[in-house]
Amino acid sequence: MPEQTNPYDSLLPSSLAVWLTTADQTLLLQRQADDLRFADNANDFPVITVDAGQTYQVMEGFGFSLTGGSAMLISRLPAPDRSALLRELFLPDGIGVSFLRLSIGASDLSERCFTYNDRPDGQSDFELVHFDIEAGDLEVIPLLREILAINPEIKIMATAWSAPIWMKTNRSFRGGKLKPDCYTVYAAYLVKYLKAMRDRGITVHAITPQNEPLNQKNEPSMIMEASEQAEFIKNHLGPALQAAGLGNVELFCWDHNCDVPEYPLEVFADAEARRYLTGSAWHLYGGDISALSEVHRLYPEMKLYFTEQWVGSDGQFGGDLMWHVKNVLIGSLRNWSRTVLEWNLASDPFCCPHTPGGEVRCVGALTLGEEVTRNVAYYVIAHAAKFVRPGSVRIYSDQQASLSNVAFVTPEGYIVLIALNDGAESRSFSIRFQGKNAVAALPASAVATYVWRAA
Repeated sequence: MPEQTNPYDSLLPSSLAVWLTTADQTLLLQRQADDLRFADNANDFPVITVDAGQTYQVMEGFGFSLTGGSAMLISRLPAPDRSALLRELFLPDGIGVSFLRLSIGASDLSERCFTYNDRPDGQSDFELVHFDIEAGDLEVIPLLREILAINPEIKIMATAWSAPIWMKTNRSFRGGKLKPDCYTVYAAYLVKYLKAMRDRGITVHAITPQNEPLNQKNEPSMIMEASEQAEFIKNHLGPALQAAGLGNVELFCWDHNCDVPEYPLEVFADAEARRYLTGSAWHLYGGDISALSEVHRLYPEMKLYFTEQWVGSDGQFGGDLMWHVKNVLIGSLRNWSRTVLEWNLASDPFCCPHTPGGEVRCVGALTLGEEVTRNVAYYVIAHAAKFVRPGSVRIYSDQQASLSNVAFVTPEGYIVLIALNDGAESRSFSIRFQGKNAVAALPASAVATYVWRAA
């Protein structure tokens, strides 16, 4: 494995390196030529005080969903181009992606709907003798092996969009519920998936049993009410993982929007279900990101993961940059999330592939056509992933209405501050750390990452 380097190894004492991205795309994760400096001078600018003595959650990673479509498109690149792109994505001297989300079976950004145990109409397979990890999205496993060869420390979580349709009440990939008599076999199906991945050298660190369990419109999808998820976890999936020697696989509930915090709270309220759970996973297509803090306040021992937010083809780079950095990146981190994942890693110029009933407007972090285009989600994640390495700890920074921000101390002892100016005018402010001040000027509609040594 090639040696990984910090992007700020050359940073001088008392200096702050600055990376900028602007809404007009004139600057795209560009390191500024002149570093800032800490000094004893006071000034009258607004102040963001950073205090490494006040600590919050430990960060586990930043990244994307490696959908079947993403894997297919990346795998079709010529080998030298693919290798260079993967190194750019997954090494810190690129953008340092450290976390990936997979679908268990098809997601709506696969070419077609499938599971690993599909049967002809009228047939079932309660013994799972027809389980086949290569039933679809054939590029995912080989591409993951390439990624893990570049960076074996990548964390991987996996989420099911649907059970096999013979296990469902409506025998359809869209909607329907898990039949009560299929709870046990569905748990066994998920265990088989985890073991099949391990047999191929891929360790899945965490799973959620159902993506967006209250969304019946997607294809594929499956409805699972909170009481049903609690029942499935406590009496089926949790015990099955333990019995299979997979008790170290972290289990998350929910994996849906911030407008229904009552769902994970109901699951957590079931003590027998909670004993198998590590936390809850979140999206932000509805509600307010502060819902994460509401859940953290009631169950502080439960982890929070932010696992998905899409970018639509009808959006604009600048507006999407401002909204995603403020709400998804800074917002989820200030509300206790340990991960931030944007949605699919790659799409083609026509937002393909997707299932026939899947979302037709999803723009990847990368567009892969005649050339590679880096889109807004790439830069949203890069501003954190490159600098806030796994094991970093969120620390105190002043909340500023006009300058959203979040700060960290890294395992190597660097301080990282991410700040957003979503206003129409440039803003000057002071970064205060250990009694000294550094004056920064953040352009209008821009995000900056500031990095300096803690001592």
